[in-house]
Amino acid sequence: MSSISRNGSSPSRRSFMQVGAISGLGLTLDGFLRNQAKADTKTYETKEGKAKSVIHIFLPGGSAHQDSWDPKPNAPIEYRGEMGTIKTKLDGVLFNEHMKKTAEVADKIAICRSMTHGEAAHERGTHNMFTGYRPSPALQYPSFGAVVSHEFGVRNSLPPYVAIPSMPNTFAGSGYLSSKFAPFSLGADPANPGFTVQDLALPGGVDDKRFTTRKNILTAVNDHFATRERSDNIAAMDTFYQQAYSLISSPKAKEAFNINAEDAKLRDNYGRNAAGQRFLMARRLVEAGVRFVSLTYGGWDMHTGIKAGMAGQLPQFDQAFAALITDLSQRGLLDSTLVMVSSEFGRTPKINATAGRDHWPKVFSVVLAGGGIKKGTVYGTSDATATEPEDDPLTVEDLSTTVYNCLGVNADKELMAPGNRPIEIVDGGKVVKALLA
Repeated sequence: MSSISRNGSSPSRRSFMQVGAISGLGLTLDGFLRNQAKADTKTYETKEGKAKSVIHIFLPGGSAHQDSWDPKPNAPIEYRGEMGTIKTKLDGVLFNEHMKKTAEVADKIAICRSMTHGEAAHERGTHNMFTGYRPSPALQYPSFGAVVSHEFGVRNSLPPYVAIPSMPNTFAGSGYLSSKFAPFSLGADPANPGFTVQDLALPGGVDDKRFTTRKNILTAVNDHFATRERSDNIAAMDTFYQQAYSLISSPKAKEAFNINAEDAKLRDNYGRNAAGQRFLMARRLVEAGVRFVSLTYGGWDMHTGIKAGMAGQLPQFDQAFAALITDLSQRGLLDSTLVMVSSEFGRTPKINATAGRDHWPKVFSVVLAGGGIKKGTVYGTSDATATEPEDDPLTVEDLSTTVYNCLGVNADKELMAPGNRPIEIVDGGKVVKALLA
């Protein structure tokens, strides 16, 4: 096999004879080349890092960085907007006036003010922030959660990847990986009265005995098809059924989703609203063993009336986020849980004619906390009008590689895409050591 060149030169007559011999033993040239591709892939061993779990909080629509994490009080009013600022626990660092509670936990988080990419369309920006890749018409890349699910698998009979309240977009899915690595969705908002997780209880009239019988019958059927078919859908369905059975049959696993078991005062502390109860549910799940939680909150596409828009949504986020960081810290979970707040892009430096801001990917902010991230730090800066990075631009690839590093995943590792094509988890990123504890 070694006589087949890897540098692009033509193989010798002896090489062809060897390939022919391989084919005679039952391995076709196509199969041989596929095996060679597998042999050449980067198969780094994945071990758990400082971060055992991730909570990814996504603010869909494009959250305005200058009206949240990176205000510019000294800029002209047409740039800084009409909202005020508040001091934080970090010397000289200001947040938006509606972020009073988050200002009190600023010493526990890392604010990255120099995030940058070039995608001004919602779908493309969202793809970047969920996968670490620019969109491609040829390939659908897996999300962070799907990669984590692929690399680490199930823990404590719980799905490794959960979406709250449901999978927020197609880019949060499994991409070219098997659909068995897609997220388990709650199917309902935990803030709703009478909240229950979809399909987590036995149907009416089905007792434990019937449940076990059905499981055994399904196993037999799956085994029958598995010997005759090779299909991702069949394999994925079997995985989903096994996860469902584990959840239904394990009281401890089911209890992880029981938000009503939380102390009433703690639920009040998070906020009895969409942000508060989603964030609290995320904490319950990582505490129980879920490896990756993806949750969304709000709608931040504020082309019109951004002052009122931020006043309507930012206080709920502020309360819930500060409660989450404090709660994780008090439970001793913050050091092992990486929290990431992101959005698909930022908003334009200048207020537009309808008192809003438009799409702006050149610079915006993301926030990281816990799981190996340095506490109480600001990474990078934007310029005086929040128009572009001034220091230490943070790319999507570098952010992704750094997050994976905290988890113990080498982002250079290659996974297999359709056609046995090896694809790096992240292409070209580097670990930002200044963000690490």
